[in-house]
Amino acid sequence: MTSLDDLPLRPELRGRTPYGAPQVPAAHRLNTNENPHPLPDELLADLGAALGSAALDLNRYPDRDAVALRADLATYLTRTGGQPIEPGQVWAGNGSNEVLQQILQAFGGAGRTALGFTPSYSMHPIIAAGTGTGWVDGHRAADFTIDPGAAVAQLREAAPDVVFVTSPNNPTGTAVDLDTVAALYEATPGVLVVDEAYAEFARTGTPSALTLLPGRPRLVVSRTMSKAFGMAGLRLGYLAADPAVVDAIQLVRLPYHLGSLTQAAARAALAHTDALLATVDAVKAQRDRIVDALPSMGLTSVPSDANFVLFGHVADASAAWRALLDRGVLVRDVGLPGWLRVTAGTPAETDAFLTALGEIAPDHRTTLGD
Repeated sequence: MTSLDDLPLRPELRGRTPYGAPQVPAAHRLNTNENPHPLPDELLADLGAALGSAALDLNRYPDRDAVALRADLATYLTRTGGQPIEPGQVWAGNGSNEVLQQILQAFGGAGRTALGFTPSYSMHPIIAAGTGTGWVDGHRAADFTIDPGAAVAQLREAAPDVVFVTSPNNPTGTAVDLDTVAALYEATPGVLVVDEAYAEFARTGTPSALTLLPGRPRLVVSRTMSKAFGMAGLRLGYLAADPAVVDAIQLVRLPYHLGSLTQAAARAALAHTDALLATVDAVKAQRDRIVDALPSMGLTSVPSDANFVLFGHVADASAAWRALLDRGVLVRDVGLPGWLRVTAGTPAETDAFLTALGEIAPDHRTTLGD
């Protein structure tokens, strides 16, 4: 049987493994940070009508610039992001991963580098490799925050062409304060991408980097409809930036990259923003419930502004992951020794997780302070 070793694969891709979260059978899947709540009935009705209408023209190419969708996204960001956003500042793609890939196609590539502050979203270096962009690991403090002085020094030394700042960060849940973002922007001549996939779940008073866009033409804020909107299956991501960045992205995008049905479904969902985002507070309540329950089990967590919790003081993350799975609860082993990540689910899913965790904690925890 042919293997990768038998193919003329690019050398920098050899030895790599594809991105993926194990989808093994489990009663409670809490490993991929999905919104656990189903779409509201009123949206489902409008969604069917919108898709039916769009299907009438499937013999024609879609609007390659997604003008109407970008206008709707701009309206949403203006309403919720604390900063007026024009349609010309918005670009959309098949999930935020495609948007990030397009950014690296435009501003990265052969002979250029990207830097991200790890541990962070593991797709960033994978997308960098796929676009021929070199990768540099940025440093985080022991509590997973970004120390602005150390980060600025590293940016000045590495001089990356693209910098990724994930806020709230995945897998830790930590948000990055805007003073730090502004300092990082000033420290690099390249493009600074603030990946805000989980922004809607942030705790009260946590501002978006959208407010920093004026006067910063190299700043990009990326978002997604997969998380707070509960539409992971739609695959719709987008960015807000200076209109010149959108012009640059259009130089590398594939023609008609965003299908008519996707555009129609996304617009239907945006018309029901209030109903969709009504689940956010419910998810945050379960997140905070998990955080509050951990100390009594001898465990700890990282303060989270996302829809998940990174919990620690686990003696062997792999063994604890297996013990939870044996009890029907699938969480994520993110590769950080002593830590696991759990998605905030429904109240019933949280019940199942906390019950299972309480059963295994005595045998799988370390002593706080170790």
